Amino acid sequence: MALVLHAGRTNKNAFKTLIAAEYSGVRVEMAQNFEMGVSNKTPEFLKMNPIGKVPVLETPDGPIFESNAIARYVSRLKPDSPLCGSSPIETAHIDQWIDFSSLEIDANLGNWLRPRMGRAVYLPPVGYLLVSSVLVDRKGMICYNMSNDLLVEEATISALKRALDALSTHLASNTYLVGHSVTLADIIMTMNLYMGFTRLMTKSFTSEFPHVERYFWTMVNQPNFSKILGEVKQTEQVPPVTSTKKPSEPKETAKSKPKDEPKKEAKKAPAKPKEEAVEEEEEAPKPKPKNPLDLLPPSKMILDDWKRLYSNTKTNFREVAIKGFWDMYDPEGYSLWFCDYKYNDENTVSFVTLNKVGGFLQRMDLARKYAFGKMLVIGSEPPFKVKGLWLFRGQEVPQFIIDECYDMELYDWKKVDISNEDQKERVNQMIEDQEPFEGEALLDAKCFK
Repeated sequence: MALVLHAGRTNKNAFKTLIAAEYSGVRVEMAQNFEMGVSNKTPEFLKMNPIGKVPVLETPDGPIFESNAIARYVSRLKPDSPLCGSSPIETAHIDQWIDFSSLEIDANLGNWLRPRMGRAVYLPPVGYLLVSSVLVDRKGMICYNMSNDLLVEEATISALKRALDALSTHLASNTYLVGHSVTLADIIMTMNLYMGFTRLMTKSFTSEFPHVERYFWTMVNQPNFSKILGEVKQTEQVPPVTSTKKPSEPKETAKSKPKDEPKKEAKKAPAKPKEEAVEEEEEAPKPKPKNPLDLLPPSKMILDDWKRLYSNTKTNFREVAIKGFWDMYDPEGYSLWFCDYKYNDENTVSFVTLNKVGGFLQRMDLARKYAFGKMLVIGSEPPFKVKGLWLFRGQEVPQFIIDECYDMELYDWKKVDISNEDQKERVNQMIEDQEPFEGEALLDAKCFK
């Protein structure tokens, strides 16, 4: 039999297994017509997991529950899987980060979200922890038994920030959690962060942890991630608190009730929607608005023609491609921009710097129809400098790119003055990948087209 995953199609814990399956080349099918709150309460499901939680993986050798265990199983089906580590110490570090992401990230995000969704008691921030009960041991020492549901929100957020700070420190010098490629630790960590980025943690919150931001957006834009997740958008607000209490009704006394009042037929209360797990909830898709750049007057410059010329020119680049660019360029319909990375002092590891630029270009994919770019990583030794040249439709950096691609604010942007011959020559050199560039060696040059 095939591997069948029982869970809703928006369950972030199910995503762990589906992404691991993409990396491992394992076929995993989703259970047909699964309905949270119904399918997981059937006798057949309870035989697989007696407490009725999802996800559950049905295998030829029997069912597996707990999402991390399922993801490990799927990863290990591929012999010598890179997801599981190439040595005992790598495997231990992968397990270490899986535990960290579950206990320090996922648990605190859940404690923050559940009360706001009305699935636990909400206690507003008051600057202290509420003790649910007090115990005294045999030596007379007072012990506090804390209930997760009764942690006030302030303490939960404080614990989450402490974990994110530790994670950001590690990621300051590491592209991935373990080694130099994606492992199961990255899959599980990213999926645990996924609930935070899409449901709770606004941009103003995550900006305190820039390395976590870069890591998350780099990971969700990896092909095997985006195939399962689709487009990921960060939440713009923390969800408001949903009350769990029903409004009390005034009780009628025997004296106030009329004796001979005829009985009225009781009205049926409207059926309540079935409660779904936090991970199952999603908003209905909104109609996609027209891009303002599509409403601009037509331009004589055909961007695809320039990209084709750039790609096909193999010799005499200055005479053919550069000259062709300026012949095509329409200063009324397009604009040129230099960008300089603001935090070059952080670029102390070459592969981390290159991955940072690669992640930026992946996230710029939304602009492919309207932009062309060159990104240069400069220097023969750290710290490396990152500089870029971008051609955008319109006269300004498009607002939808600024809104959707967080990397934009990590760069200083300066519009090119094409009447300035020095700036125009700098454009030529960046398109051409001239080396040395501004007196320094090129570590790498990447093109967005």
